[in-house]
Amino acid sequence: MKSIFSEDTRLARMLDVEAALARAHAKVGTIPAKAAEDIRKAANPRTVTADRIAQLEKEIGHDVMAVVLALSEKAGDAGRYVHLGATSNDITDTALALQLKDALAIVEEDLGYLKAALLSLARKHRKTVMLGRTHGQAAVPITFGLKMGVFALEVQRHMERLREARPRICVGKMSGAVGTGAGFGPRALELQELVARDLGVGYEEASGQVVGRDRIAELIALLAGIAASGEKFATEVRNLQRNEIGEAAEAFGERQVGSSTMANKENPVTSENVCGLARVVRAFVIPAYEDVPLWHERDLTNSAAERIMIPHALILVDDLLMKLVDVFRNLRVYPERMRANLEATKGQVMAESVMIALVGKGVGRQEAHKLVQDAARRARQKDVDLTDTLVDDAKIAKALTVKEVHIAMDPNHYLGAAVEIVERIMKKYG
Repeated sequence: MKSIFSEDTRLARMLDVEAALARAHAKVGTIPAKAAEDIRKAANPRTVTADRIAQLEKEIGHDVMAVVLALSEKAGDAGRYVHLGATSNDITDTALALQLKDALAIVEEDLGYLKAALLSLARKHRKTVMLGRTHGQAAVPITFGLKMGVFALEVQRHMERLREARPRICVGKMSGAVGTGAGFGPRALELQELVARDLGVGYEEASGQVVGRDRIAELIALLAGIAASGEKFATEVRNLQRNEIGEAAEAFGERQVGSSTMANKENPVTSENVCGLARVVRAFVIPAYEDVPLWHERDLTNSAAERIMIPHALILVDDLLMKLVDVFRNLRVYPERMRANLEATKGQVMAESVMIALVGKGVGRQEAHKLVQDAARRARQKDVDLTDTLVDDAKIAKALTVKEVHIAMDPNHYLGAAVEIVERIMKKYG
């Protein structure tokens, strides 16, 4: 990802665009075919060097014109046709579209790896029962596989968003100074289509001097969403690794050190790193949207922010996604601790199950809720298992036998469609 946004690659992509422009000119007959070929041969970073461009930029104070002059020098007589009719953003925005095309391919690949890691855990633990938690409190049983399936589908949605957004994001332009195409002559629209088709990117059907920055805002918003989900997944690992929960944990090497002083420590440092990086990515959303309202057909207020924002957001998302892949591929899962935490609630988490069982026996839903609520409160006050207060309750005993109470109190009998949900996910997305 870093190489995509290096200065060398940026130069290479700008030269690719200049070469494509020359080829398009030749096809519509505005320059000789041999001139286009000479420009193509010269348009590479080995011939048009970064050092020469830097020297020219220092003299003239314009980065794109420095590239144009350096390419013209190496193209011989064909140099007279370099950059014909174009404005700077025709080159830079189209070069950026090529970079974004490559970058989004990496992000999509990363998301695929993460989804596969999560689905693998979902399959393996589709029947591994654990506490579901809401408000940080014990709720009702869930399976660890379902939890991982939920995460996998969130990743799947990001992959779908990326694929949907790619045609809107990977867009260049070749329409001149203020978007009219006047400098390209009567076949300007055809020329723009030829350049875009040649390079394999989209083009602005109507633009000012720059590609609309709403497209960049969409890119950054997409990356921020991916980063937010990444922080969500990492936060779950961090919480499950807490000593008082201990149901899952990051891998920890034999020689790895958790603390310089507390020799017992095994910290979820990769997940914490992911959370920190995700916050930086989301911080780019504001400047991305601030860059949308440019003056008239363009100004330069977006440029400095984008040179920082775009590569950093993509590099950080690539990094945090691959760190998450490593976390979930090597996650330590502790089903015995999950079972122990369930049992530590002394049956309180099965209250809904008992209520539903009572309703099944003809007790009104509201009455059943009150009966179980009172029994659960008595159990907490006496510090006994909920089963004890349920079987001692005369009103509940009229509806449920002791055996039926025990069945209702078994977490394995109250997983709903959790296993089937995971199996359907595997079949559809695995």
